[in-house]
Amino acid sequence: MAKKIKTFIKLTIAAGAATPAPPVGPALGQHGLPIMEFVKSFNDKTADQKGTVIPVVITVYDDRTFSFITKKPPVAEMIKKALSRDKGSQKPGKESAGKITMDQARKIAEAKLEDLNTDDIEMGARIVMGTARSMGIQVDK
Repeated sequence: MAKKIKTFIKLTIAAGAATPAPPVGPALGQHGLPIMEFVKSFNDKTADQKGTVIPVVITVYDDRTFSFITKKPPVAEMIKKALSRDKGSQKPGKESAGKITMDQARKIAEAKLEDLNTDDIEMGARIVMGTARSMGIQVDK
């Protein structure tokens, strides 16, 4: 018999650096989950991606057990990595924070494709370009 799912918890945590402090502790604690067990297994699973922010979806079951899946880093994180920047523009639309090429946008879309709501690389690249524009980053076509 399959376990009954109680809820899903979605968090964005730095890879290999989860701690019982917020946001992890309170989110898991309110469902009575073993916080340290999650922290250890998440850190073990993501140790090779240190320095990257990773979305994680935790499935909480009625018997107070859990499972989790990690997703690819957010598009904004991938754009910042491609540009070697810490953040986007403070004033998107007014100040530029750099440029990415269409090829870079396609590469990011390819890496993130399974999490995007499209199967087409070109459409994925357009999603990446939209995110870049909202960060104040220009896209060279």
